[in-house]
Amino acid sequence: MQQYAWLVWSVLLLAIWGLVYLSLRSKESKKEMVVVSLWTSLFGFTEPLFVPEYWAPPSLFDLALRTGFDIESIIFAFAAGGLVVVLYEQIFRTAHEKMSVTAQHAPRHRYHLWAILSAPIIFVLLELTTKLNPIYTSEIALVLGGLFAWYCRPDLKKKMVASAFLFLGLYFFYFLTLIAIYPGYVERVWNLAAISGILILSVPLEELMFAFSFGFLWSSIYEHFTWRKIKRD
Repeated sequence: MQQYAWLVWSVLLLAIWGLVYLSLRSKESKKEMVVVSLWTSLFGFTEPLFVPEYWAPPSLFDLALRTGFDIESIIFAFAAGGLVVVLYEQIFRTAHEKMSVTAQHAPRHRYHLWAILSAPIIFVLLELTTKLNPIYTSEIALVLGGLFAWYCRPDLKKKMVASAFLFLGLYFFYFLTLIAIYPGYVERVWNLAAISGILILSVPLEELMFAFSFGFLWSSIYEHFTWRKIKRD
């Protein structure tokens, strides 16, 4: 049954996404979650960069091993992206309001576009100039992109830091369900020889690093694109 572990695991995260979506009180939060999820799902198409350099999961129709692409990655990215942007708002009961035109023209916002583009630019540069495993180039790009976003939008720092830890906690618990259902799956699928090989309760350290860095940057993406700020609900 390990053939379908990646599919089951992705659908489980999608189910969590569905529960959180149904619990949201405002239409704007639901819109935010859906819009960001749809855009994040496109990251599923980067899977060939990670297979087999980082891992080689058996997937539906054996797509990952045959082509590098798989359906599960799109489902996973969709669910992860939406969860990251609303966890903070749901737990701390916050909402959004539009930034004033004056605030939008503050000196730091001159770097608005660069703050949005910094992570993919850094990722591409590292991929082209280093031999780092793509999981590390991703994490470095996410952290540096997050710091750039922080500089541009310091009003979002609480959400960014809190979301990094919230998504890390959720993802760690979520990963433990995979290990409980499919013992030995990590050792079989992850290319541990190409990364640190450090396991925390059988969870690869790199997975936790990814969860933290992804939560750090991606939690601010909606506010960046829509010029919104956080307010108490």
